[in-house]
Amino acid sequence: MAVLIEYPYLAAVIGSILIGLGWWKRRRIVTGVGILWLLYSAYETGMRLRWLCSGECNIRVDLLLIYPALLAGSLAAVVSLVRAGRKGRALA
Repeated sequence: MAVLIEYPYLAAVIGSILIGLGWWKRRRIVTGVGILWLLYSAYETGMRLRWLCSGECNIRVDLLLIYPALLAGSLAAVVSLVRAGRKGRALA
């Protein structure tokens, strides 16, 4: 996930995809996780441009909380999408 530090726009791409899928499948959890990814992208952009840190930004203890939260949220979003797909097949 260190690539997201170097290229924060990738997190925005992930967030946009999740928001689109959440809106299309009508899954709020997926949309919410997409918004979290977009917020992380904005935060990481601010860190990269040194707007949100003064001086030494190389030691990123904040990522010990952010990355597990994004991963857990993404897992919940995937589970939600899989369940939505199974319900759709059962109704068809």
